[in-house]
Amino acid sequence: MRIGTVLVRGPSMVPALRDGDCLVVRRGAPVRTGDVVVARYRSRPELLVVKRAVQPLDGGWLLASDNPFVEGPTGVADVEARVLLRYWPLPPRRVA
Repeated sequence: MRIGTVLVRGPSMVPALRDGDCLVVRRGAPVRTGDVVVARYRSRPELLVVKRAVQPLDGGWLLASDNPFVEGPTGVADVEARVLLRYWPLPPRRVA
């Protein structure tokens, strides 16, 4: 199992993730529809993205942003890792 970290840049996954969020990811983890993943679009392999897996297609995945106001690359993407959790920033503490 290969664990790593990723820093989110940009607003494409708001409200689930925000610019500056730090994530723990697992390379080679199985992906299911609805998972948040780190991937590269085949049309833009130089661009690493964090998106939601929508549907498997042609040995890769169709991906979507959570933010409906953000447009970006489309097409099939190859998943490099599945997001396991956000570790920074910490959620606010509730005071009882």
